[in-house]
Amino acid sequence: MPPRESADAAAEDAALDGVAAAAAGAAQGDAPAASDLAGRYGRTPARRRRDRFVLVGAAIAFAVVLVSWVVWAGLDGSKPLVQATDLGHELLDTRAVEVTWRLSVPSGNATACIVQAYNEDFTVVGWKVVEIPASDRPLRTFTETVRTAQEANTGLISNCWLR
Repeated sequence: MPPRESADAAAEDAALDGVAAAAAGAAQGDAPAASDLAGRYGRTPARRRRDRFVLVGAAIAFAVVLVSWVVWAGLDGSKPLVQATDLGHELLDTRAVEVTWRLSVPSGNATACIVQAYNEDFTVVGWKVVEIPASDRPLRTFTETVRTAQEANTGLISNCWLR
């Protein structure tokens, strides 16, 4: 009598036959096995469409930011420049200082400037807003007297802007 195979041996043989059949199917170009593998690792057509959509969206967002920055930077330089340069100061007495400065502003623009007086600790002890009317000359020199609360050590032009 031939030896009887156990149930485990029969299951083992069936499993080996299945592996051999799967290997033979893969060698023949079994399509379902390849699509299962592609799905397992995220290489599906839907995934490719989503990736393309995200890439196009990121490119559009980058283009919008770049164009916005170029427009902002281009328009920022269009306003006229105002420059004030201190030329000197003279202490008139313990309660007044005279400040002289040069103002450079494009012709036809009215401006305003803040003139400040400082003590020896560089604390503001007096200030004055000076309104300057428009002129045809782009470069002008001004002298203004600033009254102070304490004895001033120096006087400077602080800030100028277009009105």
